[in-house]
Amino acid sequence: MRRRLVLAAAAITTTIVLAFAIPLGLMIRSVANDRALTAAERAAQALAPVLAGVTDQATIGRVIEGVIDPAAGSVSVVQADDQVLGAPVSADAAVALARQDQRSFSTPVDGGRLVLVPVHVPEPVPDGSVDVITVFVPDHVLDKGVAQAWMLLGGLSAALVLAAVLVADRLARTIVTPVRELAGTAERLGQGDLAARVEPSGPPEIVEVGHVLNRLAGRIGDLLAAERELVADLSHRLRTPITALRLDADGLHDAAERERVTVDVDELVRAVDRLIDEARRPVREGVGSSCDLAAVARDRVQFWAVLADEQGRTFTTDIATGPCPVAATSDDVEAALDALLGNVLSHTPEGTAFRVTLGPAPATSRADWLLVLDDDGPGFDADGVIARGSSGAGSTGLGLDIVRRTAEHSGGSLRLGSSASGGARIAVAFTAPTP
Repeated sequence: MRRRLVLAAAAITTTIVLAFAIPLGLMIRSVANDRALTAAERAAQALAPVLAGVTDQATIGRVIEGVIDPAAGSVSVVQADDQVLGAPVSADAAVALARQDQRSFSTPVDGGRLVLVPVHVPEPVPDGSVDVITVFVPDHVLDKGVAQAWMLLGGLSAALVLAAVLVADRLARTIVTPVRELAGTAERLGQGDLAARVEPSGPPEIVEVGHVLNRLAGRIGDLLAAERELVADLSHRLRTPITALRLDADGLHDAAERERVTVDVDELVRAVDRLIDEARRPVREGVGSSCDLAAVARDRVQFWAVLADEQGRTFTTDIATGPCPVAATSDDVEAALDALLGNVLSHTPEGTAFRVTLGPAPATSRADWLLVLDDDGPGFDADGVIARGSSGAGSTGLGLDIVRRTAEHSGGSLRLGSSASGGARIAVAFTAPTP
């Protein structure tokens, strides 16, 4: 934008300067020509009284030599009998015209212009005889000072254009700089830095936009804070039924059953605690965090294995042995894996087998790691399954959306398809954290 404003100012100023400079340059040349021709005509008219009172050619010749500087031109007298005194000149049609019209004028000739002034000669020359004084003005005299004037005019024109460009650049900077600051603040807000604010500056309109952006950022912060507190309150309310579940678990007579239920309740307590912490966590906290995807995957598969055994499911795992660092927090990855495995155990018939695979992503992918969950269930229609809050199985419809957002926040993606057995296939790509 700054460059465009400067270019526009330069183009407009150049056009205006040329519109004035070209006619002015031509006028300067015309004035110089008129000045030289006027000086030549005056020199000729100064010689006219001599011709009117002197008939001696030698005297006339000496007068001619002193009338004008030879470097500035040459003077000639074409007498009535066409005899030429002074510099050679042809008694051509111009001389005849001057005698006939009895007026002074100039005419172009090779190398300059010729000024002709008719003079009546004294007696004893026959009455009506006319001598013609000619003054030749060369081109360098006609254009004397024109080149210097044009150079000065060109310099002034260039200075005006340069000054206009500098002023336009200064004005453009006062506009562009505040706009860039607005864009930078908006970018920081988009990245989750809700404390970002802009110092309004520049033209009044941009200052007003800066104030509006600051108010918007404050409003967003207030809304998010209220939402976090609401989620935290709702999560806290879950502690009452959880406490009841724990009391019911303690009342079970079967020790193995009591132990299993107690473990499940403890896991539920941890999940609620994580939900409260997540709700109260500042937006930018955790940005740039990482965890070992392989370790989290092994832990979550082991957790859900108990329920899989109770439902008579067989499952296999092929998880990379080495660390698989991803750009996401362990809590986010745990929530995503719980959503994936929970969907299989909740929405496929009991006894349905599933497989968990984790390894390097294909070379054609921009991701680093690929987690794949295949099952032998009825599969699903991929269209609309990921829509947040939509579910055809009576659930909240948030599971796959949680997985998608976790993958995308780490720079990866989520894809749905069909497994080799015709069941569902969910492929989640993750990227490694940036060094």
